[in-house]
Amino acid sequence: MNQFEEESGEFFSLAKNYMDALLNLRRNEASDMIMKAVEEGTSIKDIYMNVFEASQHEIGRLWQTNQITVAQEHFCTAATQRIMSQLYPHIFSTQKNGHQMVAACAAGEMHEMGLRMVADLFEMEGWDTYYLGANTPNESILQTIIDIKPDLVALSVSIHSNLRTLMDLIKLIRNTQDISEIKIMVGGRPFLLAPKLWKKIGADGYSHNAVEAINLADEIISS
Repeated sequence: MNQFEEESGEFFSLAKNYMDALLNLRRNEASDMIMKAVEEGTSIKDIYMNVFEASQHEIGRLWQTNQITVAQEHFCTAATQRIMSQLYPHIFSTQKNGHQMVAACAAGEMHEMGLRMVADLFEMEGWDTYYLGANTPNESILQTIIDIKPDLVALSVSIHSNLRTLMDLIKLIRNTQDISEIKIMVGGRPFLLAPKLWKKIGADGYSHNAVEAINLADEIISS
């Protein structure tokens, strides 16, 4: 069993067909597959984790091994983000639990899809999320945190060259009165490769996927 099969599990057939449609530029067909699956009772959380996330990981692997072009990878990512937005009427109708989260990618970080999936799944769990997206200046992120004072801040970085900016942001948060104790969760490839890195930069936790992030959030905000 390869990683794609393992990640998609019982949804491998749907994930494979979805990915094949995108790689062949059949975006509407891919969208129809997802909408049909949801109509037939597949949970949106399963769609996110076992179809969107699994297929994006496989598409990333295909790009890294030069089996697809960067244009194909970008098309698949943009198409998946558009399809995710079609599911928002389901996602944002969830009853709220009173918790708030600010989610952002560090300045210079352009890979936002993983964090966007995290924010969406937190919405499904009843959180109010404030998703700031890719390449957000540290000063803007800091001001949003000061204004909202959320229970949790989720920050993402995918390449090592952006770690310094992330570390600077965490230092800013920790040195700012009224928000210095806010819980900070980080994610992204550098933390996957160095599992204890999150501690060194002053975060409260690290998760490698969205479902784990939710469980970790419940743990750290209640500690």
